[in-house]
Amino acid sequence: MTVQNRPPESKFAYVVVAARRARQLMMGAAPLIANPRSPKQTRIAMEELQNSVLEFDLPVLAQGPSEEELKRRKG
Repeated sequence: MTVQNRPPESKFAYVVVAARRARQLMMGAAPLIANPRSPKQTRIAMEELQNSVLEFDLPVLAQGPSEEELKRRKG
């Protein structure tokens, strides 16, 4: 896994990362930006992602079977 600080390209990954950070903020973590535009934790998490101040890991997804493996399975 590599540490990233740019917003994920995938919308699903973006939502997952923002939700995890929002949960941390709800549990009492301090915001990483000085003057957030909104008092809401979800908006703060999204702003942190957009400003590239939040570091996160995305797991490496396992690759599916190759075309050769699929051909061998079919017969």
